[in-house]
Amino acid sequence: MAVGFATAFIVEDDILDVHVWAGYLVLILIAVRLVWGLIGTRHARFTDFVRGPRQVLDYFAGAVRGRAPHYLGHNPAGGAMVVALLVAVAATGLTGMALYGAEELSGPLAPLMRDLPRAWGHWLEEAHEVLANLTLGLIVLHIGGVLFSSLAHRENLVAAMFTGYKRSDKP
Repeated sequence: MAVGFATAFIVEDDILDVHVWAGYLVLILIAVRLVWGLIGTRHARFTDFVRGPRQVLDYFAGAVRGRAPHYLGHNPAGGAMVVALLVAVAATGLTGMALYGAEELSGPLAPLMRDLPRAWGHWLEEAHEVLANLTLGLIVLHIGGVLFSSLAHRENLVAAMFTGYKRSDKP
């Protein structure tokens, strides 16, 4: 998903076909992640890591004091970031698909978008750009959180993201 988003972000509409196909790939991967969040392995399921605002704030407070508890799966802040990233990336992709339909009269949303006033294309372009930049900001925060948590708990979270394995505190 990261490579697809980065590709679409970097090429923008300079290479429109690459941008569009990278966006489609990202939307497909979001759909797969949503399904995996319902039926996947224990720590991949949303029920394992999506927490309420109080738990997220309590986790942040503990982190600031240097007392953030260790989680084998996502911590509450990481869970909140997963949700924020999924929503932001999905919104970016969907506004892009709508924009593609409105401006280029192409893609799966073209039949719905072709009769819209021209001003909608401008609005969709602005929304798509703002969402892409918001997503980039979330990615920077996500990387910062991963680095912070890796240092705080003396573990390599980047490796865990690829392998699916993380150090357990149990002996």
